This record gives sequence, structure tokens and C-alpha cells, in this order.
Amino acid sequence: MSKKNDARLRRARKTRKHILELSVPRLCVYRSPRHIYAQIISAAGDQVQAAASTLEASLRIGSTGNVDSATKVGTLIAERAKALGVEKVAFDRSGYKYHGRIKALADAAREGGLQF
Repeated sequence: MSKKNDARLRRARKTRKHILELSVPRLCVYRSPRHIYAQIISAAGDQVQAAASTLEASLRIGSTGNVDSATKVGTLIAERAKALGVEKVAFDRSGYKYHGRIKALADAAREGGLQF
């Protein structure tokens, strides 16, 4: 792998270790150049409770790799989490910088009712 990706994965491991100590579900985000994915993972880390991505038919209309689509994914994951009764989560940005699509998704999830 590249040095850049190795550094991102190192930052992600450090964050996940801290989140594990908090014992709350985590909102895990993965971004690719074309899509963005979000999952609510249980506190134990063994079960995906809710998921949303730009691969879904309702979100696939138009461009999927921009801030607007990340906002839609954030809103959708917040709705699904609230339906399951999950209100408080830890935000796992997977080592990505907190700007652009990651920030848009997080802001939309907060507006949707998730607390982190």
C-alpha cells in the first residue's frame, strides 16, 4: 500500500481503540472517489445495525461523489439509527480529514438527531 493509505489506516486504528473504550455504537464512514458509505456498528463491534450509501437506488440519481450526496447519506443514516433507537454514537471518520464530504455527512447526521 501507499504511505498515504498506511498513515490513514494508522490514524483509524488509533481512533477505533479510543471508541472501543467508550462502549457506544460508532458511526463508521468510508469514502471512495465515486461513493460514500456510512454504517452504525454496535458497541461490541460485531454487528452492523444500520447502513446507508450512495449505492442505494434512491440516492444514485445524479452525481454520487460530492458533498450533496454525502449530506443525503448522513440524513438517511440518522433516520435509520433513530428508527432503531440509537441516538448517541461515536464518529469514526476512518482516518480521513474532517472536511468536505466527511464533514457534510457528519453535519447532516447531527441535524438528523444523532449525538456525537
